[in-house]
Amino acid sequence: MIVVTGATGNVGRELVRALAESGAEAIATSRRITAADVPDGVRHRPADLVDAESLRPVFDGADALFLQNGGPSAHLLDVPHLLDVAKAGGVERVVLLSSQGVVTRPESDSHGRVGRGLEEAVRQSGLDWTFLRPGGFHSNAFAWAGSVRAQRTVAAPFGDVGLPTVDPADIAAVAAVTLCSAEHAGKVYELTGPARVTPRQQAAALGKALGEPVGFVEWSRDEARAQMLGFMPEPVVDTTLAILGAPTPAEQRVSPDVERVTGRAPGTFADWARRHAAMFR
Repeated sequence: MIVVTGATGNVGRELVRALAESGAEAIATSRRITAADVPDGVRHRPADLVDAESLRPVFDGADALFLQNGGPSAHLLDVPHLLDVAKAGGVERVVLLSSQGVVTRPESDSHGRVGRGLEEAVRQSGLDWTFLRPGGFHSNAFAWAGSVRAQRTVAAPFGDVGLPTVDPADIAAVAAVTLCSAEHAGKVYELTGPARVTPRQQAAALGKALGEPVGFVEWSRDEARAQMLGFMPEPVVDTTLAILGAPTPAEQRVSPDVERVTGRAPGTFADWARRHAAMFR
């Protein structure tokens, strides 16, 4: 049995669906999960990663764990205790959703240090492990849904700087493979899309998916920073803007790992936009 934490998130939801379609037995968990959040026949149970003891009954009888990195609560996780609880329940293999920033932004608290601490705790757990290190997600474009619906406009900084963002469904596909096979133990996979895409190109792809133009308004760095400070801590904002505006060569590199693990090429942003067009109508 596979435990999927963060099962209502962009990756976790896709992973639960992929496991269900493959016939793998899974139990989905997140803080406020309900039956409406999972496919028919998939078990679910509310639990909180920050409270490792709340996961004890979830881990009972499991042999593999998809460990979401905690997102904004990552610094609150007691990963060694969490993994001790997992081992007590029978878990032998853990796939950690980490971040590319562990290696590309090692001095950043938000992108590097916390993630590196999570990875080290998993390495020291005695469990078989696999690390997934995605960069930006296609689904970050959901932040534009309101302005696209209301004004058919995307506003963002650095309109012509491209990054190889990745479809959460492709991250989930890699996770599904690595959770179900011991041959990926000790491997680290960098997950990207098939090509760099700029914010201006993303706006155009959304317009094509909707069948009508979506305009692009380029914010200055200061304008973007002011907007982002409304919902993100300052250190996260500054590191994120550095990645968006002055990505390193490693952050711009297209990785072959999605195709290497799954046997198929990762999806483009345009593919993602077509699948999710209803969210922008």
